[in-house]
Amino acid sequence: MGRKGKVIFLHSSSELYGASKILLYVMQIFRDMGYSPLIIFPGDGPLRPELERLGFDYKIINLGILRRKHFHPKGILDRGKKMYKAYRFLDEIHQKEPISLIYSNTLAVIVGATFARRRDIPHVWHIHEIIQSPRFLVRFLATQVDKSTPKPIVVSQAVAKHWKHYLDIAKPTVIHNGIDYSPFVNGHQDLRKSLGIAENTKVITMIGRINPGKGQLFFLEIAKTVISQEPDTVFLMVGDPYPGYESIENGINLKISAENLDNHVINLGFREDIPQILKTTDIFVLPSILPDSLPTVVLEAMASGKPVVATRSGGASEMVSQGKTGFLVNIGDVSEASEKVLQLCKDPQLAQAMGQAGQQKILEEYSFEHFVEKMKEYICQILP
Repeated sequence: MGRKGKVIFLHSSSELYGASKILLYVMQIFRDMGYSPLIIFPGDGPLRPELERLGFDYKIINLGILRRKHFHPKGILDRGKKMYKAYRFLDEIHQKEPISLIYSNTLAVIVGATFARRRDIPHVWHIHEIIQSPRFLVRFLATQVDKSTPKPIVVSQAVAKHWKHYLDIAKPTVIHNGIDYSPFVNGHQDLRKSLGIAENTKVITMIGRINPGKGQLFFLEIAKTVISQEPDTVFLMVGDPYPGYESIENGINLKISAENLDNHVINLGFREDIPQILKTTDIFVLPSILPDSLPTVVLEAMASGKPVVATRSGGASEMVSQGKTGFLVNIGDVSEASEKVLQLCKDPQLAQAMGQAGQQKILEEYSFEHFVEKMKEYICQILP
């Protein structure tokens, strides 16, 4: 055990997207401060080998993660059973070695808050989400936060503003995500040759887990419009579906085929070589159609020196400076989004200038050092 005690991290995913990457940094900060981190997550996936590489202890157990697909009587009953087993599992850990803190990463994990409250253990909720519906769930989660976490961490002002409407006691603390930008700032191999993309072709990329809010179908509508005016373009899609959202992926592939986009759209699925993908990219697009808290991929794209076209959906409005580091467009407005992508395609000097300005902004305002400093300050406030 670390000299300052054991900290349990509860996570909703076994993948390596934004929230998982941020959690790995948080765990490293706790370890550097003398605590012993143990992460518990619901299944095997890319997260596991990364944890092993970094030397973190982990356990895999179903935590009864809340997803929209469970909002029916049988689904709720199933979640209750899974949470009870997870609760018992936490109790076994606590009996063997007292837990100093439970850290729940994302609101999809609620068992830790309940256990911590009943065992009088400090609890932290790191909130990455802006959840708008169903309303009963929003109010239920706000109540759980009020009962368990006096100062929940939120990743953006947009997230804080949303949850303040529902919280009566808890006071959100904004700590913007920060990552190690060196893999994105430093040079990497361009993937055009391996992907079969001609050297002078413009590459427009989106990266995101396939779910109802990320806007992959919106991205394809943008691609269709841009290609009609600028045929010498290729659109890259990176990301695989959350379990239960495979139908969205099927819809994406059907649309690519039905709209005759096969020669212009490359659906890469999950990739680990994101720095290389962004090196290959000329323009990055975040087409979210639901509020996106503080998308880590925008940090990565801006650190890579790429202009960003993003919807006005949550944290992106804080990250992208309109007309300086990219463009903000209205959700679902294909005409507006396509116009901005075309403008950047036709004016490479503007695209380069925006990319450079974005890189400077990220390194100054969303630095990894600032993130670490704010996290350490926060930890010192909640633990001795």
